[in-house]
Amino acid sequence: MKPFDQELISGSPVRSVWKLAWPLILLNLVNGLHGIVDHILVGHFVPDETNAANAAIGVAWQVFLVLVVFTASLFHGMNVLIARYAGKQDRARMSRVAYETFLAAVIVLVFVIGPTGYFLAPRLLEFVRADATVRQHALPYLRILFLFGAPLFLMFMFTGAFQASGDPKTPLKLGVLTTFLNIIISFVLITVLKMGTIGAAIGTVLAPFVTVVVAISLILRRKMILQPPERFRLAPDFRVLKVVVRIGVPTGIQGVLLNLGGVLLLRYIGSLPSSAAAQAAFTICYSQLFSLVTWTSFGLRAATGTLTGQNLGAGKPDRARACVHRAALFGAVWAAAIGLLFWFFPVSLLHIFDAARGDVLEFGTSLLRTLSISGIFLATSLAFTGGLQGAGDTKKPMYIAFISQIVILLGICQTLLSLDMLTPNRVWLAILATQFSRLLMTYGVFRRGGWTRVRVELEH
Repeated sequence: MKPFDQELISGSPVRSVWKLAWPLILLNLVNGLHGIVDHILVGHFVPDETNAANAAIGVAWQVFLVLVVFTASLFHGMNVLIARYAGKQDRARMSRVAYETFLAAVIVLVFVIGPTGYFLAPRLLEFVRADATVRQHALPYLRILFLFGAPLFLMFMFTGAFQASGDPKTPLKLGVLTTFLNIIISFVLITVLKMGTIGAAIGTVLAPFVTVVVAISLILRRKMILQPPERFRLAPDFRVLKVVVRIGVPTGIQGVLLNLGGVLLLRYIGSLPSSAAAQAAFTICYSQLFSLVTWTSFGLRAATGTLTGQNLGAGKPDRARACVHRAALFGAVWAAAIGLLFWFFPVSLLHIFDAARGDVLEFGTSLLRTLSISGIFLATSLAFTGGLQGAGDTKKPMYIAFISQIVILLGICQTLLSLDMLTPNRVWLAILATQFSRLLMTYGVFRRGGWTRVRVELEH
């Protein structure tokens, strides 16, 4: 049985942030690697002048996230409670929260999301205005994700639970295992068996199944901070889920808004001339290359959430605030370094995906240079978002997501479209304005300090 890590609630905030953040950042980069590899393989082995197969994977993944991200809100509510009770060293309640969340997630993913998404897949692709070639590649990919994607999200659940308890290294090991299996499976299916996007989808859903089995085994063998429940029941305890949902639902709504904004953004891009090339550029640059910033930022957000929850549980709000500020600085420095690569070497980066020609090259170059600046705004705002969410203050980030992603981003695009002035480059500038506004609002809310007084408790 692993002990609680006292260094997360004592000593230097810089050391605490680094100790928790580097495995989570590396985990997110490892998790994102398989997507990059899939796009590279598909770009080279499913040839098309407009990179339609790459566009298909990006469009399908964005649509998939819109339906399943609300379920993932349960995981955030779980993480907040686990971190808070880890600060109090209450192992029994941590384990109870994790088990009840696991039961609820299995029921929703397998019996609700899976069949619903399978039948809605064609209409969802029509909604984003993907052209016929993109839909041809995207439909089987999307349906496989819906029917068999439960292990993928259960893997996220277990890695989140482990890191919230103060153990970031086990999730990293599980992530490396998943990515290794995913790359091997995808390589064989795409390059040898010539299965295209279907092979990429099978690799995406099959590899996490092994990881989930390993994670469950570690808990049952009492090798983790989290322990098996006192009683195994098939019916979830709604007294626990009530608290999990209350904390997590605003985060779920926030995720829905962010992903819905992404889907509607693809719809605007799909209405432009050379839409397939513009969607391919968006998928390659924003969904894949920009993941060097986003996955790092998500790792820092997870770290600040855990540190905030554990330090508040230990009665140390000032230390929680200091950890968030240090994480924001780390994120800004990393994003600036990646931004230099985007600004000075866009053609070389696009060439990796066999996208260094024609409209894809033009759109991709301008997008990468825009992202070189907006990445700094995103990384900093996500660190402060993690602090708010880790404290259980999940409603304000939800409101900020609505204002930035729906009102500002889509408002700019709709205004330009109505004036017949919408172009890919102006869509990229709208993304920049959205990230800047999100940073200003998030920092303003965090600085006011209301998050230090949020109460997070299960019923006795």
